[in-house]
Amino acid sequence: MSMLMDVRGLTVRFALPKPSIFAERPHLEAVRQVSFTLRAGQALGIVGESGSGKTTTAMAAIRLTEAAGGKVLFDGDDLLALDDENMRQRRRDIQLIFQDPYSSLNPRARVMDIVREPMDLMEIGTPDERVERVKELFTLVGLREDQLNLFPHQFSGGQRQRISIARALTTNPKLLVCDEPVSALDVAIQAQILNLLADLKDRLGLSYLFISHDLGVVRHVCDEVAVMYLGKIVEQGPTEALFAAPQHPYTQALLAAAPSLARRKSKGYVRPLKVKGDPPSPINPPPGCAFAERCPKAQSLCREKAPELENHGSLQVACHFPGPPDVA
Repeated sequence: MSMLMDVRGLTVRFALPKPSIFAERPHLEAVRQVSFTLRAGQALGIVGESGSGKTTTAMAAIRLTEAAGGKVLFDGDDLLALDDENMRQRRRDIQLIFQDPYSSLNPRARVMDIVREPMDLMEIGTPDERVERVKELFTLVGLREDQLNLFPHQFSGGQRQRISIARALTTNPKLLVCDEPVSALDVAIQAQILNLLADLKDRLGLSYLFISHDLGVVRHVCDEVAVMYLGKIVEQGPTEALFAAPQHPYTQALLAAAPSLARRKSKGYVRPLKVKGDPPSPINPPPGCAFAERCPKAQSLCREKAPELENHGSLQVACHFPGPPDVA
């Protein structure tokens, strides 16, 4: 299976206001040397709590957020090094599904025009071919042709997300970046959209970069998972291996807190001690492990030296003391 995306040392930092005229400008380190790969036809889930850097990582990888360093190889091209015109052409291969189906669709446009818009902007096909493509995609995502002349407010939340998916597919992309695509929907509708995404992945050979705070949601769609904490990946590997035996205490805490897994504990999983407190400031991250002050397994080494991602079975883990949680 060929490599579609290879992200190496991706870094994103945001400049903050100076505390005084003569002081150095501080920076917020949102993404810190993140690396991952995505194979064609596969789905990679990036998970973590709010502020972990998962959305910023994905947006920087597709150049919707400016990166401060690193490389993003997509089909052999470094996206971060492309000029504007070449990047515009690459946009055909990379499309985005937004989190909120209520605000991501133009309320004044009919859905036919909304779905057709990417083809109009990129001058794909003739006008008649674009209309036929929209009709085909509407059927593909489970909507009816007689709904094409309606406005977004005439659809439910789940139907609006189906419209967003259809719009993202108009350019025949290779990669869909899904930014919390079901978090704004009811639980029953979430399952329908996740099943649709899984079906489209298999049918069209799509690759997904799937952003979520809920590991239970990611499990339905993704082949691999990368867990982020304070701008770094702390654990990554095949989905089933990670769910069967998570090695990083933070991953274990996320699994325990996942609403969709509350009644379905993963094989080999033991509920860890409760994680207390808040993440440290990304403006001044600690010298050691960023999770040390919240980790029930932390020792002095954790506060002194930052762990690197290392192989631990089929998983990669950035932890000095990986393994199952201690049982009281």
